[in-house]
Amino acid sequence: MAGKIANPQPKGRDSSLLRWNSEIAYLSQLAKEEGGNYPKKRFIYPKIMNHLESRIFIALVGPRGAGKSVLLKQIHHSAQDSFYISLDTYGGLDLFETAKELLERNVRLLLLDEIHAYPNYGGQLKKIYDFLPNLRIVFTSSSAISLHDATYDLSRRVRLVRVAPFSFREFLWFAHSQEFAPLRWKEIANRSRCREYYGKTIHAEPYFKKYLCGANYPFSAAEPDPIPLFRNTLETILTKDLLFFARLTLQEVQDVRRMLEFIGRSHSEGISYSSISRNTLISKYKVQKYADLLEKSFVLRCVMPKGTNVTKEPKILFAPPYRLLYRQYDDCVGALREDFFVEAISSLGMGIDYLKGRMGEKTPDYIVDGLVCEIGGQGKGFSQFKGFSARKKIIFTQPGTLDDMRRPLFFVGMLE
Repeated sequence: MAGKIANPQPKGRDSSLLRWNSEIAYLSQLAKEEGGNYPKKRFIYPKIMNHLESRIFIALVGPRGAGKSVLLKQIHHSAQDSFYISLDTYGGLDLFETAKELLERNVRLLLLDEIHAYPNYGGQLKKIYDFLPNLRIVFTSSSAISLHDATYDLSRRVRLVRVAPFSFREFLWFAHSQEFAPLRWKEIANRSRCREYYGKTIHAEPYFKKYLCGANYPFSAAEPDPIPLFRNTLETILTKDLLFFARLTLQEVQDVRRMLEFIGRSHSEGISYSSISRNTLISKYKVQKYADLLEKSFVLRCVMPKGTNVTKEPKILFAPPYRLLYRQYDDCVGALREDFFVEAISSLGMGIDYLKGRMGEKTPDYIVDGLVCEIGGQGKGFSQFKGFSARKKIIFTQPGTLDDMRRPLFFVGMLE
C-alpha cells in the first residue's frame, strides 16, 4: 500500500505540496519497514489489534520510552492500507485535509505519532471522526496532560490504551528471551500454587535488581547504566511538558524540582501534600497541583489511604526508577520496593489503598482486593500485622522467601 502512495500525485496541486506529499509518503514507507525490524511485540499488542476492529479511535498513552512509537510502526508493518505520520516532525500540516486526501488514496488506517505536538488535535480528530467515517486512527501521546485538555472534544470517540513500562515478566522475555506463564492475583494466597510457580521462576530472580534499577523500560533494558536516560527524560518533562502543556511558569518548574528532590531524598513513609508543603514552603494547593501533573506525566504515583479517622491525603511515591535520580540503590531500596509494588498493581488496573493507623500505630503497607500486603526485605517480620483483623495477609520480600505468609516480591511483576 505504501508503495502506491509514494509516487502518484494528483494534477493541479501546488508544487511545494507535491514535494511534501512525496517526502511524507517516503517516511511512512521507512516507518513500515522499521516496524518489521522488531519481531518481539509488547504483551499489549494483541489487545490493540483487537481494538482495531471497532470504529472508535485508539490512543496509546504512556510514559516517554515505553515503546509507543515502536508499537505504532509494528501495527503499520502488519496492517494493510495504513499510513504513518510523526507529528513531532510534521506538526504544521492540516490534519483533516491530509486525512481526507489519504482516504481518497485508499488509506483506511492512519497512524499518528506524538499527537500532543499538534495544536488543537482534539478538534481535528473530532472532525475526522464525524466526517470521514471510513478512516480509523491510532495515535500516541506521552502527555496525558494534553489529553486531559482534549477530553471534551474526544469524548466517546477515543479508547485510551495505557502502554505501561515492562512488567518483570515482559522484561525477562524482551531482555533475556525467557518466557513464563503469568501468575494470577487470586493465586498469590495459595501456598502450593506459589511454591510450584517459584520452582519454575526462581532462576529469573537474580535479574530483578537490574529491573528495579531502571531496566523496566524498553529504551533502557539493555543499558548498563540507564539512570542518565531517565534524568534526560525527566528534564524533558520539566522543561517541555510542564512548561508547554501545563503552562507552568519557570518559577513553578523550579518549585517542582525542589518538590521532587525532597520526595527523592526522604523515606517513603509520611510523604503527603502536607509534609511536602511543610518542608519545601510550597503552598499545599500548589503541591497538590504539581503532584497531579507529575502523576499524569508518569513520574509520581499517588495512593489514597484506607482506615478510620485518617486524613484523605494520598501517600506519594515515585514511578520506578525515578527515585534513583536522588539516592543510591542501597540507600533507598525499601522505598524502591514500594514504588515497584504500587506501579505494578496500578498498571494492572487493580485498586490499591495504603493503610494508615493512628499516630505511632504500626500497620501493614497496602490493601489490594481484600489482601493486606506488607513490602520489605527478607527479614521482614509480622509486627505490623499484630491485632490486624484482616484474614488474608501477605509479606512480599526481596530477596524472595516463600512460606505460609511470605512471597517473593518479584511475583508481583509476573502478574497478568
